[in-house]
Amino acid sequence: MTEIQIINSTVLFRPFMLPNLVPPKIPDGEKVDFDDIHRKRMEKDLNELQALIESHFENRKKEEEELISLKERIEKRRSERAEQHRIRSEREKERQKRVEEERARKEEEEAKKKAEDDAKKKKTLTSLHFGGYMQRTDRRSGKKQTEREKKKKILSDRRKPLNIDHASPLSHREKANEMWKWMHQLEAEKFELQYKFARQKYEINVLRNRVSDHQKT
Repeated sequence: MTEIQIINSTVLFRPFMLPNLVPPKIPDGEKVDFDDIHRKRMEKDLNELQALIESHFENRKKEEEELISLKERIEKRRSERAEQHRIRSEREKERQKRVEEERARKEEEEAKKKAEDDAKKKKTLTSLHFGGYMQRTDRRSGKKQTEREKKKKILSDRRKPLNIDHASPLSHREKANEMWKWMHQLEAEKFELQYKFARQKYEINVLRNRVSDHQKT
């Protein structure tokens, strides 16, 4: 007879050691029924074996239930981790999307602002260029006789009569001093006008170069 033992869901069989049995005392003079003794012994062994088998299957059932419960807990934990990973991934995607949208919005605003600034600069340069062109056109379209008349009028306004026919030498000296101061003033005005003309010419050239560079780009 063997004994059944379960270790880590593994069924082990080892020899079953019967306890030390004390043979029953038989009264003297009585007849011994060995068949009955053997039958009772067999019934007892059968009952013990049946009890061991039932205990084995009960333990096996408990172990299987524990194993199933463990698998369910592992699967549940795995599902929870997968769900947490999915939630983190979705949050990261949403964050990246917000960052991209914010970056695109800033780039669009910067591009719009740059386009407006370029349009303003272009409009200003075009106005200056058009104004200079119209002035040159007006000057070219004017008649030479008209320009001469303007010059004569300016000279006549600036030229003062001397009136020195009947003046004294002292008056002549004062008149000469006055004429010298007037010539000095005219030279200063001439120098200032030449400087303004050169400065305006330089600014016009700079603006033309900017317009040309802007049209190339």
